[in-house]
Amino acid sequence: MKIDLVNDIKSDIKVEFLDVKSLKKHKQYKTLQRAGFSADQDSVCFLHETGILACGIESNSNDDIRSVCSVAIKTLKASSNNSACFNVDKTNIQAVVEGIVLGGYEYNIYKSKPKKSKLKNIYLACGNIAKVQSTFEEAIIIADATCFTRDIVNTIPEDLNPPTFADLAKKLAKSNGLACEILGEKELRKEKMESMLAVGRASRHDSKLIHLTYKPKQKAKKVISLIGKGLTYDSGGLSLKPGTSMVTMKMDKAGGCAVLGIMKAISELKLDVEVHAFVGAVENMIGGDAYKPDDVLVSRSGTTIEVRNTDAEGRLVLCDVLDYAQDKVKADYMFDFATLTGACMVALGQYTTGVMGHSSKLKHEVLRSATASGELAGTLPFNRHLKKLLKSGIADVSNISSKPYGGAITAGLFLDRFIREENKDKWLHFDIAGSAYTDSPWDCNVYGGTGAGVRMISNFLQNIK
Repeated sequence: MKIDLVNDIKSDIKVEFLDVKSLKKHKQYKTLQRAGFSADQDSVCFLHETGILACGIESNSNDDIRSVCSVAIKTLKASSNNSACFNVDKTNIQAVVEGIVLGGYEYNIYKSKPKKSKLKNIYLACGNIAKVQSTFEEAIIIADATCFTRDIVNTIPEDLNPPTFADLAKKLAKSNGLACEILGEKELRKEKMESMLAVGRASRHDSKLIHLTYKPKQKAKKVISLIGKGLTYDSGGLSLKPGTSMVTMKMDKAGGCAVLGIMKAISELKLDVEVHAFVGAVENMIGGDAYKPDDVLVSRSGTTIEVRNTDAEGRLVLCDVLDYAQDKVKADYMFDFATLTGACMVALGQYTTGVMGHSSKLKHEVLRSATASGELAGTLPFNRHLKKLLKSGIADVSNISSKPYGGAITAGLFLDRFIREENKDKWLHFDIAGSAYTDSPWDCNVYGGTGAGVRMISNFLQNIK
């Protein structure tokens, strides 16, 4: 499906956004009324005889436009039409593009006979192309990077494991002009990343640390480190997950996938920031060599960790990667992304990313970018009393809390222990356990990976000062 920005063009279908007020003034009002169309948000009515797809909106906000466009594109793809046209302007073009690209996304790699749509061309009609051209191009880049992230999340663990994850990073680096360094298990041992290595010990696939670097041609405004949890599959280890909970655990690499997606976006946007991506690619499996509850691990920083649950493995990978990243790069901002805790979904719901850190200013700036990009994010407050729940009787810290409450926050506080004092106000933790994957469509998200984090952080980096 091709999307073109045009002045005016004749297409099979014209898509029209209608609220209650504009519906009553529409020339096909009586026909739409007879069809039962009342312009409710996300409702659609196809008038095939006149070539109109009426789309209901509550307002002209980007959120409402994005949502209804995702419904519209599904309706158009299910029809027998070859082309459709949307009217756009500078205020809504980004939302329209995202609704079309993200709402129309399909992942059919594993279907033997994927259903093909006849829809080939989408036209975005605008009276003054020059005014919207750059916004259009940026929206396409970010939407495509989000779909790229979705593709990686949706790839099955047999096809995407730590070595093939590293190969994918190399391919992205080559195509987008990024520097790429891969650390294998030999190098990881030299770096004393024993916590990360323990998690992947029972897998037949070697663990990998991926480091991608983007540097602009001009002087960089800021230097940013992005750290991603790349658990290509999580069985829970010896603290084995229930069978139903293991399904969809291919999504446990979504933090690492988001980091790669952001690197794709910023390199194609050619932003004037320097960005480093670090991904801990590991598979958490069971076997005779698996790490165990009651083990004490020595992390790269020298902090000792009592293992009470091998299913709290993401933090054991991230603590080493965070420490490594702080040695490699002196960053102005450090953001880590991880499908870390089911507790985040309990706190904020399934669709919202949990944001944690010490700097209120930085959290507010990121939340503004989340709102502007159409992603949902909310903050969870650190609490010094919850920190006490991570105490261990035999090691420096335990990998899980001694009580079942505030699990998303205690996981964030565990990571906080590995953030050096000079970096505390530069660091944010993003728990995307709920927002990174969905088993039912919502907004512009379809079944599977959502690409959570890509649009939000791309917006933040576009507006950085």
